[in-house]
Amino acid sequence: MDVESVAVELYERVPSEFTAARDEYVAGARKAGDRELAAAIAALRRPTVAAWTAGLLARRRPEEAHGLVQLGEALRAAHRTLDAGQLRKLSHDQHVVIGDLARTARTLAAEAGQAVSEPVLHEVEQILHAVLADADVAAQWAEGRLVKAPDAVSGFTGLEPEPGAAPPRRKQPGPAGSRSEKAPPAAPEPTPDVDADAARARHGRVEAARRALAEAQGEAERLEQEHVAAQEPADRAGAAVEEAEEDVRAARERLEAARAASAEAATALRDAGRAAAKARRQAEAAARKVERLTSSER
Repeated sequence: MDVESVAVELYERVPSEFTAARDEYVAGARKAGDRELAAAIAALRRPTVAAWTAGLLARRRPEEAHGLVQLGEALRAAHRTLDAGQLRKLSHDQHVVIGDLARTARTLAAEAGQAVSEPVLHEVEQILHAVLADADVAAQWAEGRLVKAPDAVSGFTGLEPEPGAAPPRRKQPGPAGSRSEKAPPAAPEPTPDVDADAARARHGRVEAARRALAEAQGEAERLEQEHVAAQEPADRAGAAVEEAEEDVRAARERLEAARAASAEAATALRDAGRAAAKARRQAEAAARKVERLTSSER
C-alpha cells in the first residue's frame, strides 16, 4: 500500500464515502506501523461534489479531457499573440465543448450514484473554464486530484502578449469602384498617428487592468497559501491526536489484560494455599494415627 494507489482509489469513490474509506486506510497504515504513510493518507482532502464530478471526466474520458487541455493551450497561445480571428473561433468552441463535457460529467456522476444539481453543474462548468485558462489547474484536473473549484476566472489572466503583438487593425476599405452604388460612403479612416495613439491608449488600459487583476490574484494566492500552510500543521496535529488516542486504547487493553492475569494468579495462589493447608492437616492426622498404633504395640 502506498499513498498514490490509495489516492486513486479514494478519489474514485463518491464524496460521501471518502472520509470513512480514508480513515480505514489510515488505521491500516498505523496498524502496520507505518506512521509516515498514515499521516500522508490522512492529509488527503475530501473533494467537493463539483470537483469530484469534473474529475470523473479526466479519469473516465481521458481522450476528451486531453482535447480540453489542448483547447486551453490553443486559447492561451491565441491570447498571447492577440490573434482576434483565432480567439473568436476558439471562444465559440470552448462554450460548446464545456457545455457538452459538463453534461457528460453529470451523466457519469449519476451512473456512479451521485446526483448533480443545477448549482453544482454550474460549478463544474466554472472548473472547466479554469482548466482552459490556467495551465496549473489543467494539470491538477488531468490527474483527477482537484478537491474544490478554483476561483472564478475572467478571460485568460496572467498571460502577457508576446513582444510585437498588437490589437488587430481595422480592415482598410477596398477601391471605390468595388462598393455598391447604393452603399453609404464610409466614414473617413483615422490617420495612422491617431490610430496608433488609440491603440496604445487601449493597450495601456488593458495592461493596467491586467496588473490590478494580477495583484488581486496574488493576494488571493497568498491567502490561500496561508490557509494551506495552516491546514498542514492542523492535519499533523489531528493525526498525532489520533495516534495518541490509539496508544491510550492499546495501553488500556494491556492494563485490563494485566489486571485479569493478576486476578487469575491471586485465585490460583489462594487455591494452592488452601490445598497446602488441607494436605498438612491430612499429614498431621496420619502422623497421629501412626503414633497411636505404635503405642498400642508396645
